[in-house]
Amino acid sequence: MQKLQQQDARLYSTFRLPATLHEVLLCRSIDELYQAEWTQPPLLLGEGSNSIFLSDMQRPVLRFIADSVTEQYAADGILLHVEAGHNWHSLVTYAVQQGWWGIENLALIPGSVGAAPVQNIGAYGVELMDSCVYVDFFHWQSKKVQRLTQAECAFGYRDSIFKQALDGKGVIVAVGLKLQTLANPKLSYRGLDHLPADCSVQDVYQAVIAVRRSKLPDPQQLSNCGSFFKNPVIEANQFAELQRLHPDLPAYPQHNGQIKTAAAWLIEQSGFKGQRFGDIGCYDKQPLVLVNYGEGTAFELETWMKQIITTVQQRFGIQLEPEVRMLNEC
Repeated sequence: MQKLQQQDARLYSTFRLPATLHEVLLCRSIDELYQAEWTQPPLLLGEGSNSIFLSDMQRPVLRFIADSVTEQYAADGILLHVEAGHNWHSLVTYAVQQGWWGIENLALIPGSVGAAPVQNIGAYGVELMDSCVYVDFFHWQSKKVQRLTQAECAFGYRDSIFKQALDGKGVIVAVGLKLQTLANPKLSYRGLDHLPADCSVQDVYQAVIAVRRSKLPDPQQLSNCGSFFKNPVIEANQFAELQRLHPDLPAYPQHNGQIKTAAAWLIEQSGFKGQRFGDIGCYDKQPLVLVNYGEGTAFELETWMKQIITTVQQRFGIQLEPEVRMLNEC
């Protein structure tokens, strides 16, 4: 296992706030996990596209970077066993090139495969759980790999057992995905609804990429972690009352009768789109994305975040929750 000392945190987070990581551990195999001894469990990090370091970190930071892909063919599809260090978008691109359906709507989502189940990544009507068959999880205490079925992962909206009961208990080392060879396009979301029913998986993939690039800043050009807040899910009666006052309020009915609405709409209507506090602000094309214009600080980010949450709560009675992971030694 490779150990890197005194690392600049801006190299490990696409939001790039200044901080120092005392020790970064690069793990390339499960064997290295078996051999490791911890005085305290390490802090897990994928590619840093959903994590923001708010302070210096003395706790060791672990990146599991094994990235192999194994294919198993079946009559009704393809089973992919993907190690956690594989880049997510690269996996989507490979699947599309093979003509396999299931994850094309999740194109261009940054990050690693191992991070994907933690918050059950989703976009344009598709979530990871729709294709996930199992997740292999290495437990710190027992030093054993447990295979959790899709049901055992307890997936929810931007949620899973890995954010709840298994948080801090170990690390995801691989994910099993079931993809389809028969066409099954999901085209209900705006930006994809112009595609014909007989479109190819490549057509969907390209349309998703076009929509994302039109709305979201490239983290390599403008520091950000994508969508900063979760889209709130509220009761139907609360939504009906809000829609009476705000007829344009977006609605996405859920299976349990609740309504998901758009955090971006709430933030824009609250006057934050394109605005900033110091070097932290809301992206001018998509207010759900908070950006670091170059020299942003943790104080500026936390102040701006709290201002958005307070204003939306006061105006709409909805409590926004961050989707990103904000890391602090305290």
